[in-house]
Amino acid sequence: MSLDLSPRPGAARTPAMLAAQARMELRLLARNGEQLLITLVVPLLLLVAGTRSGKVVDLGAGRPIDIITPGVLGLAVLSTSFTSLAIATGFERRYGVLKRLGASPLPRWGLLVGKVAAVVVVEVVQLVLLASVALALGWSPAGGVAPWLWLVVLAVLGTAAFGSLGLLIAGTLRAEATLAVANLVYVLLLVGGGLIVPLSRYPDGAQGLLQLLPSGALGEGLRTAFDAGTVDLLPLVVLAAWAAVGTALTARTFRWE
Repeated sequence: MSLDLSPRPGAARTPAMLAAQARMELRLLARNGEQLLITLVVPLLLLVAGTRSGKVVDLGAGRPIDIITPGVLGLAVLSTSFTSLAIATGFERRYGVLKRLGASPLPRWGLLVGKVAAVVVVEVVQLVLLASVALALGWSPAGGVAPWLWLVVLAVLGTAAFGSLGLLIAGTLRAEATLAVANLVYVLLLVGGGLIVPLSRYPDGAQGLLQLLPSGALGEGLRTAFDAGTVDLLPLVVLAAWAAVGTALTARTFRWE
């Protein structure tokens, strides 16, 4: 019986390539201390500070921890699926990483799928950790499993909306501009995007605009879910619309080099 040692060139199966790409993206995220600070430490600090935020910011009636926790969960989605994804992709494009990966056996759509898979894994860790800390601090969400199911739905829609916008920026602007724009948008939405502070605390004229932003829709949807166990249709439609528009624009304008 002879042993066949002849080479068998060829690409690995697509699922194996996607899994390998996702693992690489996770390792890259884990090595980026600045982005980990944004994606995990900042939401965690805001959550802990939320127990005393009623003395600093008028959050309305109710316990500050119950009001701020849904917004912090939404901030975790924003920081990972938009800010971190945009910055990492922008610099990979600048250094030619995307161009080289685009010439590999991994399909170009597979590269994006790998990035999204890594984002989802990080978000799961974030949401579990933040929710656990909030519960330890006395957070009292609505009873039953309905709020948690809505969290999954809103997180998926929010990730699609913010992720497509992050890739849109990374695929059209220079890396330095992407860094500046992504961080600027993060700060603006954190401070005045209806994510942390309930929309009812904003001027009447601003509420209509903020509820049409993905940040306002995500924040208000999460607050309603954990307060009443249900979600209005408007936040879902707004997030889905932003995801659809962002995906369409990214598909048309994304440059690999």
